Amino acid sequence: MTVKAYVMFKVSSGSEREICRKISNFDEVLEASIIYGEYDLIAKIHAKDLDTLEEFLTDKIRTIPSVVLTSTMIIAREYKGKTVRNIKKQET
Repeated sequence: MTVKAYVMFKVSSGSEREICRKISNFDEVLEASIIYGEYDLIAKIHAKDLDTLEEFLTDKIRTIPSVVLTSTMIIAREYKGKTVRNIKKQET
């Protein structure tokens, strides 16, 4: 069963762009963004199963020195927005 999740990051001050670029290069990362608020970054992750997600977070993400804290939210169900649905209709 494939797993998608959002991972929110707190990183060392000033390292947001560097870390965002770095994590966006991992195959598991679908997209990564710098955000304002309690967290500094958010990334949408795709893994083949929960064990692979855990391994990715433990071995690749949490070993980055500037990553201070992560919070992982596993996606239960996704709904596409109206704009995305309309684009897909136009493509067919």
